[in-house]
Amino acid sequence: MTWRPRRTGLSGNNVKLSVEHLGLAARDPVALRDWYVRVLDAREVFCNGETPPAFLVALPAGPMLEIYPADSAHPDTQDNRLAGWRHLALRVDSIESAHAELGTHGVAFDDPIKPAGGGGRVLFFRDPEGNLLHLVERPPSSPLALVPR
Repeated sequence: MTWRPRRTGLSGNNVKLSVEHLGLAARDPVALRDWYVRVLDAREVFCNGETPPAFLVALPAGPMLEIYPADSAHPDTQDNRLAGWRHLALRVDSIESAHAELGTHGVAFDDPIKPAGGGGRVLFFRDPEGNLLHLVERPPSSPLALVPR
């Protein structure tokens, strides 16, 4: 018999845990929703109908984004080394294909493709409000390639 540590936390108590959505405060929620729909093929699944509105948009094969009105903005939030959540990683099969397709939608890439932690490659870009995203491509040999999308 092999000893295995007892799992603690939610998963140790038979609670299914998954990411439903990430919150994204926006200076212009309508324009940002439109960008995610047009550029990343997101699909609007909810609008609260208020002025200004809040939305839930579903990313293809991923979580939803809740895009809602911001009360204020701070330029430091664009710094990827600032404490807290700083970017949204989007896994792709081919970084070159995704790069070319996003380029047709006017997405600018300031840096070249770089090595990714855990194996593979990444390519960073920003949405119109400066929120940081990146493409990530994992080779089949990477242990992270086995993690479900």
